[in-house]
Amino acid sequence: MTSATVAKTAAKTTQSQEKPEKIRRDHKVNWWLTAAVAVLSLTVLVPLYFAVVTALKTPSEAGTFSLPATWEWHNFADAWNKVNYPKAALNSAIITVCAVVLTLLTNTFVAYAVARNMDKRFFRFLYYFFLAMMFVPFTVIMLPIAKEMGSLHLDNQLGLIILYTILGIGTNLFIAIGFIRSIPISLEEAARIDGASTWRIFWTIIFPLMGPINATIAILTALWAWNDFLLPLITLTDQSNQTIPLAQYVFQSQFTSNYPMAFASYLMAMAPVLIVYIFAQKWVVGGVMRGAVK
Repeated sequence: MTSATVAKTAAKTTQSQEKPEKIRRDHKVNWWLTAAVAVLSLTVLVPLYFAVVTALKTPSEAGTFSLPATWEWHNFADAWNKVNYPKAALNSAIITVCAVVLTLLTNTFVAYAVARNMDKRFFRFLYYFFLAMMFVPFTVIMLPIAKEMGSLHLDNQLGLIILYTILGIGTNLFIAIGFIRSIPISLEEAARIDGASTWRIFWTIIFPLMGPINATIAILTALWAWNDFLLPLITLTDQSNQTIPLAQYVFQSQFTSNYPMAFASYLMAMAPVLIVYIFAQKWVVGGVMRGAVK
């Protein structure tokens, strides 16, 4: 065996020994970061645990972290009837679905118009104007909105859907414009050569490519509309149109001495949107990351 062969064999042996060590170093666990994530997760898990165990207790047992002596499953049925859950859930679903559809049909088109005309002063002004809406405290415009919706006879579900569409445009533009500007403009130029109009280009080319961003906008709008309390409170005047959070507020006096029933109603209100978010969270994160980078 020559010296060159021996050297090559030794080099291969050294590389084979170093490779597992490198893999182990690359997959080393960051215990400080893991501990920080575990501690922060307690801020969600502990209240959730408290809500679940309280919903299954008797009123005399409420207020402690211990497991219930007897599991009072009837609290959910009682809360279902007290809050009139089917009617409130239907109102919330109608408002949420309509707000999501109207948002996708309008905000994405505005985002496309602004993204493709950022070189023009007017569209740059619109972009920064809509972004500035995100920094206006809602308490400043709360009373003017309530007064205006009443004077326009929009103090109903339709008015609430319009408000969700308008007030969310700042966040939606921020998410969508970066993604739209990353789409090659050559696709649109080729379509224009073939005689396609701007409207057709958007609906046949741009809108389908915005799938991840549209999913993100839809999910964020749905979470907002389903869980919102303050906007329905100042907008809706007919009690038959009350959403779930508003219905729980109206019946709150009935739960002052029966916290398990109240917590059961909160869990039932949280369950639908939590299930949707569990299955769609990858679209939320992926869409936001795509929208944040041009």
